[in-house]
Amino acid sequence: METSVATPYVPAAAGPAGPPAPTAATAGPIGREADLLALDGRLHDPGIRLITLIGPAGVGKSRLAEHAARAARGAFRAVATPDLGSTDDPAASAERIARAARALRGTSDAGPGRHAGTTGQDAGSTGTDEPAGRRLLVLDGCDHDGRPDPAALAALLDAEPGLTVLATALRPLGLYGEQLVPVGPLAVPGDEVGDSPDELLRVPSVALFVRRAAQARPGFALTEENATAVADLCRLLEGLPLAVELAAGRLRLFQPQELLDQLRRAGVSSLAGGPAYAPARHRSLAALAQWHCAGLDPSELALLERLAVHVGGFAASAVERPDAAAFESLLDHGVVTVAGPRFVVPEPVRSNCLALLDGSVRDQHAERYQQLVAAAAPRLAGTEQAHWLGVLAAEGPNIEAALDRFQERGAHQAAAATAVACLESWLARGLLREGLDRYDRLAATTGLPEQLTAQLTDASGTLALALGDPADAAERHRQAQAAGRRAGDRRLVALATARLGSAQLAAGDLPAARAALESALAAQESMGAAGQAARTATALARTLRAQGQLRPAVAALERALTGARRTRDGRGLAQALHLAAAVATDRGDHAEADRHLRECLALHRTNGERTELPTALESFALLTLAAAPTQQPRVVRLIAAATRLRQCLGTAPDTPTGTALDEALGGLRARLGWTGFTVAHAEGLRLDPAEAVLEALSAPEAGRPAKEAEDKDQQQLTPRQLQVAMLVSEGLTNRQIAERLGLSEWTAVNHVRQVMRRLGCTSRVQVAWSLGRRP
Repeated sequence: METSVATPYVPAAAGPAGPPAPTAATAGPIGREADLLALDGRLHDPGIRLITLIGPAGVGKSRLAEHAARAARGAFRAVATPDLGSTDDPAASAERIARAARALRGTSDAGPGRHAGTTGQDAGSTGTDEPAGRRLLVLDGCDHDGRPDPAALAALLDAEPGLTVLATALRPLGLYGEQLVPVGPLAVPGDEVGDSPDELLRVPSVALFVRRAAQARPGFALTEENATAVADLCRLLEGLPLAVELAAGRLRLFQPQELLDQLRRAGVSSLAGGPAYAPARHRSLAALAQWHCAGLDPSELALLERLAVHVGGFAASAVERPDAAAFESLLDHGVVTVAGPRFVVPEPVRSNCLALLDGSVRDQHAERYQQLVAAAAPRLAGTEQAHWLGVLAAEGPNIEAALDRFQERGAHQAAAATAVACLESWLARGLLREGLDRYDRLAATTGLPEQLTAQLTDASGTLALALGDPADAAERHRQAQAAGRRAGDRRLVALATARLGSAQLAAGDLPAARAALESALAAQESMGAAGQAARTATALARTLRAQGQLRPAVAALERALTGARRTRDGRGLAQALHLAAAVATDRGDHAEADRHLRECLALHRTNGERTELPTALESFALLTLAAAPTQQPRVVRLIAAATRLRQCLGTAPDTPTGTALDEALGGLRARLGWTGFTVAHAEGLRLDPAEAVLEALSAPEAGRPAKEAEDKDQQQLTPRQLQVAMLVSEGLTNRQIAERLGLSEWTAVNHVRQVMRRLGCTSRVQVAWSLGRRP
């Protein structure tokens, strides 16, 4: 049944109690506040005649258009919304648009307060503030058969100067002067958001899920027990509002974790259960996906299926040149979207396509990523290390899918070779437990060549050591060493021996570690394996230092630093620099230790390091505490950031470091007080790895005299502002600054804002960095 209503929007006079509070039906959509503001500004601009909300199906364009039209009611004499979704006849849709436009024209011609086709009473005059003759035509669902003819719509706008059109569509209507408003999915919980209910409820997709879940299951609330599952559901559904609402409705039958497990097995497109009165495409995600793909030709559908097999998106290089035109069409239809430098097939289109795939598409995908890993492996220890680590990190989910596919079809040798080549990337990304489990599963398969099994075992020992089990690591390396000798693989034997030495060092067996490392270093140097030799030299220097052999340790360390710089091995150089900082600290040279650790942290940031970053942050925090006591809140933040990262990795500091950290934190609690310590610790827990490195690098350099007066930026600050800036750099909150200086909190807030404006900073961390700079 067609609905074409021309309704005058007249603000109702508020009674003594004021306007009624918004209800669930009239409140703005969750997470769309910025979109509503942008739309309101456009709708109030008489010069904008055509506004189109574009975005994927199920993203909430219709609801957004409805609320925007209601919010802008004071700008229009009348609004009409023809029903474009209940017919498959384009001619019928065109007639309904024209009929609605005539109804609007009749409303305007009838004079103020007169309207046609409404169900309400005479509204009366709207006063002098009402724009004479402006009408709004809302065209919801301008897709497929409901898509208006561009020429006819342009003619309608030309013939009706007071008409404004607000449309919703998957892609632009293609008219001159069309104002596009992209509508994307709701934000989902990111790495910077913790698992606490209070933090998660600030994320729009989670807030929507909880609201709809409470309607489907009265009494439902976000708790510590279900928060992680709800966050994972919102991530899996990619924040698509329709998918989030359908999933929330399923809580009548399932607990959040049960629903999450079910959707991971069956696919997102299995969700169904929308309202009976809704269009078919809004009652199940499979129907939504099929409707979204309507109009694609066979070549475009085939390309879409090949792209849908990618996990976590894909780079432009995944599209072959002959497919360029089809790819452009997929982008236009919204079934492929841009996500930063990559592209993704959004849910539920992706899940629906995966259900239709045959094995050959998955095989091609797996072979492509096998080739990528093989091409990257020899480049992971040279000048291109950071670039290729970034590529492998971005393609990590696709590489995991390729490994799964190889194992699923029994191609264990291909899976094993690819997994061995992933070791450096998995270490950098901190995929320790996941990588170890993968290596163990592959090593347990039958039919692998002994040499490949040895490589798997040796790689697994490296991850076991990173996870803090040196005894297990040593046993794995011994097995790899023996297998390498049987196979006559000298490089594998030397590498396994070097790694065995590192495990023995961690276990405290210094004589055995030294013997293994000296033997491995000699073998690697004789074979010309310069990169491996530099890393082995670092481990040997660490062993000699532990034995109290400082002169030989320094000599080995110099060899390591020289070799790592020559081979441009960023991860190996960071390891050597970390040890060099420890040696400098032994000598009491805080300035040299500071320089080494800063270079180490900068390399970790460039390489996206996770496994070794917590240790570097802890070392820097302890050095800062010793060299710059005024930086106590920063020290707390750095230790907290390292603690959070270790929790994600499943690692712990070695015993001496752990003891030093415990003693430092105990003293910091006493000196900062409960409030100051707790605030700084909470701020540190919220830092992601890149932010934690920036927090460290923004600290004043150890061992240098303060030269604030010589700093160009600081000369711009008044004495009071400089006081405030120094307290900000120490990590104090606005309230603590106010208490320290005897000011009101509001005055402290204003001072902080002025400091940030004068220094050109956008965050408190940048203020601290600005004060820490030296000419």
